[in-house]
Amino acid sequence: MLPPKPVRRLILAPLAVVVAVAVIVLFPLLALAAWVFSMAGRSRPGRGRVLRLLFFALIWLTAETAALFMCLGLWIASGFGGRLHTEPYQSRHYAVMRWFLGRLYRAAITAFGLKVAVDEPELTAEEQTARLARPVIVLSRHAGPGDSFLLVHQLLTVYGRRPRVVMKAALQLDPGVDVVANRLPNVFISRRKTGERLFVEQIERLADGLDQAGALVIFPEGGNWTPGRWHRGIRRLEQQGRGDLAARARGMPNLLPPRTGGALAAIAACPGADVIFVAHAGLDQLVSVRDIWRSLPTGHTIRAKWWRVSVGDVPRDTDHESQVRWLYYWWERIDEWIAQNRPTGAQAPALSPGASPD
Repeated sequence: MLPPKPVRRLILAPLAVVVAVAVIVLFPLLALAAWVFSMAGRSRPGRGRVLRLLFFALIWLTAETAALFMCLGLWIASGFGGRLHTEPYQSRHYAVMRWFLGRLYRAAITAFGLKVAVDEPELTAEEQTARLARPVIVLSRHAGPGDSFLLVHQLLTVYGRRPRVVMKAALQLDPGVDVVANRLPNVFISRRKTGERLFVEQIERLADGLDQAGALVIFPEGGNWTPGRWHRGIRRLEQQGRGDLAARARGMPNLLPPRTGGALAAIAACPGADVIFVAHAGLDQLVSVRDIWRSLPTGHTIRAKWWRVSVGDVPRDTDHESQVRWLYYWWERIDEWIAQNRPTGAQAPALSPGASPD
């Protein structure tokens, strides 16, 4: 259960600062211990893994501490929170988010030698200007927190967008995410406590308020891929009498069946928005701390593919069934792209019923 906001603010946020200070002070000793541990490692690929993680953790903690103090300063300057939701302070909080994610992005590139390649159709100057004059709804596959950070970083830094993100409530356990994201128009969802109707209403509210620089980010799968969730998603469709969609979902072994309610509600609530579909490959196996330790990528290329559907080509005027089939068509394209761009050495999904408990 998520602690209430006062507990998170008065305990978790100060605790993050204390941990950051401790890591900074003890970093030379920790680095030496990590080096000794690495040299004692049996496998050469494993050597240096602890040092890389330690370096990344140091950057994360120091950047998060700085961001928390920036937010504290903004809270004081806004009249102890009285003007936090005005335009100037919203812009400043987006700037804090851009700075924070930029530090994490550069730290990941430096520590792990990662490369990020985003494939997007080339546009003329006129097309570039036209597309920045409309809001966008971004529908992305879900594969752990890393893809979310990269996606939001891309929207903020490269495209100059103001993202609104539908996120899991558990992310509020991170003090930096908790403070910054709750001061901006985002939604934290706990499906076990939030009814489907309220969930859709919250997404509609976010989509309805988008301006031309806005970007609403939704992960229609609702969670990370696991064999258990994949099988349950197909069974759910069968129980709903949607054998046709269940058959299509079986043909998408890399993705969970999309939950169409929130995505289609957002598209309807913002009739002037383009729709962007995002696929990526390279972070699929990094979900838990154990995954990060065992499958830490070094020198890999994280690939992403962005498809943009112009506002006039989005089937808003068709019936609901046609819109569902359209969304599944795009999910099939994403699945095909993932299969073709899976990193060298990465295993295809294991789909046997007993492959994973979840």
